[in-house]
Amino acid sequence: MSSSVGGRRPRQARSRAIVKTLCYRLLMIVITVAVALVVVGDLGEAASIGLVANLAKTATYYAYERLWDRIAWGIPNA
Repeated sequence: MSSSVGGRRPRQARSRAIVKTLCYRLLMIVITVAVALVVVGDLGEAASIGLVANLAKTATYYAYERLWDRIAWGIPNA
């Protein structure tokens, strides 16, 4: 089921990467909403800013994480 790049298998399961991504993004949403609330002073606007920004960042982070999972640089015995 797993695909590989250059004949190598990923070091972590795709489901693990997804869970890590979602947990990290949830934390980032909370932080972004808090900062936006301080700046704009409106919870609805702050929530919109936090959600939209973080939806885009979630996909980017997941792709970035998967790419680095295929790079052996800096991993002993890879």
